[in-house]
Amino acid sequence: MNQAAINVAYLAASICFIVGLKMLSSLRTAKAGNLVGAAGMLLAIVATLLDRKMVDWPPVLAGLVAGSALGTVLALRTSMTGMPQMVGLLNGFGGAASSLVATADLMRTLNAGGAPDRGVAASIAVSIFIGWITFTGSVTAFAKLQGLVTSKPVVLPMQKTLNGLFALACIALAAWVTLHPSLGPAFWILSALAFILGVTLVMPIGGADMPVVISLLNSYSGMAACATGFVLSNSSLIITGALVGASGIILTQIMCRAMNRSLFNVMFAAVGSTEGAIAAASADGRSARAYPAEDVALAFDGAKLVIVVPGYGMAVSQAQHVVAELAETLRKKGVDVKYAIHPVAGRMPGHMNVLLAEANIPYDQLFELDQINPLFPEADVALVVGANDITNPAARTDKASPIYGMPILDVDRARTVVFCKRSLGAGFAGVENELFLNPKTMMLLGDAKESLKKLVAELKK
Repeated sequence: MNQAAINVAYLAASICFIVGLKMLSSLRTAKAGNLVGAAGMLLAIVATLLDRKMVDWPPVLAGLVAGSALGTVLALRTSMTGMPQMVGLLNGFGGAASSLVATADLMRTLNAGGAPDRGVAASIAVSIFIGWITFTGSVTAFAKLQGLVTSKPVVLPMQKTLNGLFALACIALAAWVTLHPSLGPAFWILSALAFILGVTLVMPIGGADMPVVISLLNSYSGMAACATGFVLSNSSLIITGALVGASGIILTQIMCRAMNRSLFNVMFAAVGSTEGAIAAASADGRSARAYPAEDVALAFDGAKLVIVVPGYGMAVSQAQHVVAELAETLRKKGVDVKYAIHPVAGRMPGHMNVLLAEANIPYDQLFELDQINPLFPEADVALVVGANDITNPAARTDKASPIYGMPILDVDRARTVVFCKRSLGAGFAGVENELFLNPKTMMLLGDAKESLKKLVAELKK
């Protein structure tokens, strides 16, 4: 296949990636955008295979079949609750693939008795450095989200100093191998240090900050792929990696802004390192009050506006379909139901949007923080389903709180707050939620799915 046709195919694939990313920015077009991006990737793979003069087809085809089969199984068997973990793993696989490909190209050159030129050596070093950080960091994030290790920050003595030394050593090695490309062992040392650094960077980060970590690691995987594109002189891979890297950084900035925190603070502040559960009663006499479903149902009598605030508790109990049934029941009674979506609700960007879309909730009923907050004072009921930190008034009032200054959903300004939660425990940030003690808060304790089923049954009577 001539080079002009290959270049046209790469250009078409790149256009698919750009259009797909644009479509992913809207809930209405996200599904189609995903398909457009996948079509672009298939086109890029086919063009790359046709561009190579000698291809060992059996292992290539075996890889395509095995990868497609594994991807299909993961997509079908992974529940929405486990989606953040799967996204984290996919980021890691991307980083590992970039590092392995760059390393294979290096070994091929060294085994032939040559050495890569300095430009290629620099690209290999960057790919190895970022790729292995992405892989081990993503695996660590997966383990935290999956509960295989504690979701709380694990901070070692002199943690920041150690991370800084590891990072400086990696940068120094990358510069050294760029100047001396024939020094193969230095690449292996760089790989080992980057492998360790990925773990030590993510372990001190609490579970509440995982949305930021996942989007940042996504950006890293794109950067590693872009560097590998320079190693292979593949323009499509360079463009794809640059798009993923840039979009990941932009998303990371959006997540940080949503929490009113800097990326440095997210990476090194160890928010969520304290245990906490709200006391049954406060020093000023306020107390958290639990209600049965039949009493909570009375709060919805005569309501005109109900705002539902979904959180990680809804994901854990897979209660999105019951939430949709509750909303439909209320609408039949003439109640206007809206959904308040916080940018960092759940464990990955867009987590709540995906869950609610799975329950066929119309997109026009979902409102972002800036749109919905002015409506809370008009709401008769704010129904919070497991969303702890993003509804905590301490973010506005307590300057000593680690979440102070974070934009929250103003659920405490609704006339009545119904808080559906498994227990009075603190959220992932490890901060007690004083909203539980608010006199107008009705605690509906228990598994969200079962509690809401009981509430729906009462409302239908």
